[in-house]
Amino acid sequence: MKEVGEKLKEAREEHGVSIEEVSEDLNLRVSQIQNIEEGNLKAFKDVFYLKSFIRSYAKYLGLDDENIMDEVNEYFFEETSKIPIVEIQKASKAKEKEKVKEKKVVSPYTIDDKKKSKVIPAILTLIILLLVFLIGYIIVTEYINPETENDNNIITYLEN
Repeated sequence: MKEVGEKLKEAREEHGVSIEEVSEDLNLRVSQIQNIEEGNLKAFKDVFYLKSFIRSYAKYLGLDDENIMDEVNEYFFEETSKIPIVEIQKASKAKEKEKVKEKKVVSPYTIDDKKKSKVIPAILTLIILLLVFLIGYIIVTEYINPETENDNNIITYLEN
């Protein structure tokens, strides 16, 4: 991969373009261009973006981007073909576990939890009990209690 970086660096220097100019023109960070030229792949998290950056950089410098990409792909093939199948399977399983964990998004709008289904009926039951108690209290204090003015009038009327 260093060979590709060296080709890009040589072409850039032949054109008399600084890293800062390349950075500005391609909307890349200076550190990204330096890492590409040095062949430092560990600085990039995603191979897809790295390949895209290299292709853009090669086109920008007027190089044959297909040949450059063939070299990049060949390098990645050689590197990945050395990885044992067992390691690839382990990484695949680990990635699947991460996806399962990521799917468990908790939001008030998307919660599908049994706790939520128990809380709402409990709150509704409490509200209904409070309403029944309040209505009962009003009935007892206004209509059944003989100390109220209306009841006294009714009792006086009945006595006459």
